[in-house]
Amino acid sequence: MRIVLFLALLLGAARAALAYDANGVALGAGERDVKEAFPSAHCQPLEWKSIAADRRCDDARIAFAGVRARITFYLKNDAVQAFDVRFSPQDRERVVRYLKSRYGEPMSERTDTFRRDGKPDRQVYKVRWESGQDKALLSAQLDRNRAQLEVSRGDFAQEIYRVR
Repeated sequence: MRIVLFLALLLGAARAALAYDANGVALGAGERDVKEAFPSAHCQPLEWKSIAADRRCDDARIAFAGVRARITFYLKNDAVQAFDVRFSPQDRERVVRYLKSRYGEPMSERTDTFRRDGKPDRQVYKVRWESGQDKALLSAQLDRNRAQLEVSRGDFAQEIYRVR
């Protein structure tokens, strides 16, 4: 019984130690790591002032979880602070299966329905993971051609577009 408990704790600790990554480029990685994993990525200074990031790297032709996607990495002081992966909502189930195998079981998974006067309801599927100050959110608008995975560290999401 003690061995089973020990193994369960060990597995939990190992899973918690997993970093949120995209094709091996995890939060905290450098621009060189991005360019090695994504050789066609175009990196440049951020076009606006932000305390969340100072550079971005974009690649429009990647494979992620076995599907075609686009990716943007945001870096501050040569460390990835966030990335987002955009893909077709038709690939949602495949991407979610892949992410669950990489990131573990999510802390939440649900479909929200937004009622709109005179328009069809909008449904948004969301899956969320959190580990310390790192967060990952997959969202897919089921009535549109838009799905994305947003991964960030700390308060990146609140700070990236804040006007300075």
